[in-house]
Amino acid sequence: MVEHHGHDASRRESRVPEAGSTALLPLVVAFVLLWNSGFIGAEVALPDSGPLTLLFWRYLALSALLAAWTVARRRSLWPGSRGAVQAAVTGILAHGVWLGCVLVALQRGVPAGIVALVVALQPLVTGALSGPVTGERTSGRQWAGLVLGLAGVLVAVVARMEAAGAAPAWSYLLPFLSVVAITAATLLQRRLELRASQPPPPLALQLLYQSAATCLVLAPPAILIEGLQTRWTLAYVGAMVWLVIAVSLGAYGAMWRLLARMDATRVASLFFLGPPVTMAMAWVAFGDTLRATDVAGLVIAGGGAGLVHARQRAPDRGPQVEARDTRRH
Repeated sequence: MVEHHGHDASRRESRVPEAGSTALLPLVVAFVLLWNSGFIGAEVALPDSGPLTLLFWRYLALSALLAAWTVARRRSLWPGSRGAVQAAVTGILAHGVWLGCVLVALQRGVPAGIVALVVALQPLVTGALSGPVTGERTSGRQWAGLVLGLAGVLVAVVARMEAAGAAPAWSYLLPFLSVVAITAATLLQRRLELRASQPPPPLALQLLYQSAATCLVLAPPAILIEGLQTRWTLAYVGAMVWLVIAVSLGAYGAMWRLLARMDATRVASLFFLGPPVTMAMAWVAFGDTLRATDVAGLVIAGGGAGLVHARQRAPDRGPQVEARDTRRH
């Protein structure tokens, strides 16, 4: 039975576009735009509730939506104990810790530029750990792309850097914790994709358990610290709908699909585009000033990401992945 699943997985992978294929470009563009639109949605919603309360309502709504969708399609709500635990851990890291730390840091007064710079370290950390964790080593060309991407972030962010305010010292640790969380989630998901002996649960079911676990973890601090205080304005409801549908479903769904098709370093490199793309979105949405350094940073970061994603003739996938392929054949 295991061997049968292995051959099924092999056939599935043979139909998946290669990492550098232009067939994945629409998915990459959708991920970058939808993911970074989440910061715009949060900026609209945060005046009407605390960050933890915002995330609690967001993932409560998402859990209910996904549960109703699964039941309506007459699909099983149980992915198995292993699938449930894996999805819950990934979700808490990628949704709860990552987003919670970033939003609380901003709320506590950590300058947005500092948060953006720290978060921009995530692709570099992923590149360093990808080989030991997943067996997919980062090539010299990819490292050059990662460095170039970080340079693009620096160009865009340093020009907007604010002087450090009155934020408490501990709050400056939160962006680093968010980097640890999203890096761990990314590498864990990629490792599971590479080593799965049978098809994973449907993506909607994975997202259901990710969101439900995130909601449960966020409930105590949202209730005890913020009291779930919310002003249900039209702007808040509209932003919530966007965050649930476009970001939690669209962006995260795109990220997990990308991790099933390309190595974690390539996916992480797309985070370099975050600061300049978000600045451009803020210009469109709020009339914020768009500086020449924003455009230059986007071009440089885009060049770095392109270098990371460029196809190789003989990619070094690492001994663990090669051994897995050998066992399948």
